[in-house]
Amino acid sequence: MNGTEFVYTTYINTTPERLWQALTDPAFTRRYWGATMQTDWSVGSAMTWEQDGVTIADPAQVVLESEPHRRLSYSWHTFTPEFAEKFGLGDEFFTKAASERRSKVTFTIEPVGQMVKLTVVHDGFEPGSAILEGISEGWPVILANLKTLLETGDTLPVPAMTAERK
Repeated sequence: MNGTEFVYTTYINTTPERLWQALTDPAFTRRYWGATMQTDWSVGSAMTWEQDGVTIADPAQVVLESEPHRRLSYSWHTFTPEFAEKFGLGDEFFTKAASERRSKVTFTIEPVGQMVKLTVVHDGFEPGSAILEGISEGWPVILANLKTLLETGDTLPVPAMTAERK
C-alpha cells in the first residue's frame, strides 16, 4: 500500500475458470464474502451490490473491464446510510467515506503451472482515505476466505469473517 492504493497478491490452487466463477457468481461470492453483485459483467453495465439485506444500486457503480478468466474491474460500491448503519460504521466514518471519490477494484488472474496467481489492486484513493483504511483490513480476510473456499470447499470460521466488518 502506497497511501493511495491497496495491492494484494495470492496464489490459489484452482483454475482461471473456477476463480472467475468465484469472482462473478452471486452464489459463490455470498459464501466467502457475504456480498453479491448483480450484473451481466459486460463493460459499462451497472452493478447492484447486496450485502446482509442492504441493496445498493447506483448508476455509477459499473463494470469497467471484463476479460473472462483473465481480468475484471469495477467501480467500488456507494456508501449509503443504510450500509453504514447495518455494519456499524459510525457517523464520522460514513460522512468521510460518502464524500470520497469513487474507487475501483481490479482482479488480474494469471495461470502459474497448476495454480492461479490472483492480484487485486484497489485504487483511485486520495491520501488519508477512510475507505482505503477500511478495505486494507477487509480485503485480506475476504481473499483468505476465497482461497480457503476454492481449495477446501469450506469457508473460514465465522470469527475471521466478522473481523472485516469492524
